Amino acid sequence: MLDVESKTLLEVNNVCQSYSNGDDTPGALVLDHVSLRLDQNEIVGLLGRSGCGKSSLLRIVAGLAHPAAGDVNYRGAAVSGPISNVAMVFQSFALFPWLSVLDNVELGLKARKVPAAEARKRALAAIDLIGLDGFESAYPKELSGGMRQRVGFARALVVQPDILLMDEPFSALDVLTAETLRTDLLDLWVEGRMPIKSILMVTHNIEEAVLMCDRIVILSSNPGRIAAEIKVGLQHPRNRLDPAFRQLVDQIYATMTQRTETDKGRDGKLPGIGIGMALPRISTNTFAGMMEEIAAPPYEGKADIPALADSLHMEVDDLFPIAETLQLLRFVEIAEGDIALTAAGKRFADADTDTRKSVFRDHLMTYVPIAARIKQVLDERPSHKAPASRFREELEDYMGEDQAKIALATVTNWGRYAEVFAYDETSQMFSIEDLH
Repeated sequence: MLDVESKTLLEVNNVCQSYSNGDDTPGALVLDHVSLRLDQNEIVGLLGRSGCGKSSLLRIVAGLAHPAAGDVNYRGAAVSGPISNVAMVFQSFALFPWLSVLDNVELGLKARKVPAAEARKRALAAIDLIGLDGFESAYPKELSGGMRQRVGFARALVVQPDILLMDEPFSALDVLTAETLRTDLLDLWVEGRMPIKSILMVTHNIEEAVLMCDRIVILSSNPGRIAAEIKVGLQHPRNRLDPAFRQLVDQIYATMTQRTETDKGRDGKLPGIGIGMALPRISTNTFAGMMEEIAAPPYEGKADIPALADSLHMEVDDLFPIAETLQLLRFVEIAEGDIALTAAGKRFADADTDTRKSVFRDHLMTYVPIAARIKQVLDERPSHKAPASRFREELEDYMGEDQAKIALATVTNWGRYAEVFAYDETSQMFSIEDLH
């Protein structure tokens, strides 16, 4: 029985989820005992990097997917399928191109058997509310990206849901369009003009989360766990330049770069020690560019991560893997939301090309075990050659096939740059003899 008086609309209790291996056996754990609640009159943000399970959790909340363990309750009743009082806005707009704006917005009402006259009245009102009055007869191909996403919002709001779920709804838009739509929606929310009780939104944009949300739930990665929950006490409208706003952004960056004991390696600081180390596809040019930026004014070797992200025009999903891989290679140290060059990082940033290769070679062979393994095998073989498949299969003992391919491609590029070994794309063979 639904509890319509309760302040709490939704509860997620110890939810776990795994990827399927396709043979009825569970694969990698995506969500690990995640619990949260959503109360009336609040916007809650799910913040985390790609792969932390944000979208998987949102689908479970919507009743579109079933958790492997745990449960979801809406107004005190267990969720076993799609919830009629929950609507979702997607990143990809998800409009039917053969339907007009009005028809797209009416679609959900027709599915609920709402009488035609009432459906038309409610759809027109939603279109007007969201700022698309005059475009009722237009088709999606005739609209800009921002206008198409407004149609997506109108379609969600027209069913007058208790909860609006948003899966990175602004990430497919250009910066100015996203800011305009975000501001318009916040105005409607603050003025009480949106026919909903609460919003649960997925984002990887830290400033967006602080700008919009009353509470921010931060998910760690691999698997997704609740790393922190931060209350945002700032009044709307919020100013990005407000010191309190910047302090919250810094706090979240610090939280997202902080590692738990289970994340740390043998030295107590760094992750992924061993042959099975996951290596993101990052070029040495990208490494060099970031170290040069940190070394130069105004940072002079140590940068506040939010400021560095702004100066590099990078999102958190792009910046963190680079920064953490540089930390893995001992070129930087990350702590409390700051990133600082180590002595080796400073030496690399200030050096000429040949010296950079030498510094990088030393760190590659010391801190990336698969690189050292490739070099060892090549040294031991009389031909000084070995097929890529030999190392890819070894990596697959520790990770999935796709991750193994990425890790091997990454270490191949790094090894070639450092002139540790050569690689022939045609024969897919590593060698030492072909270096010079």
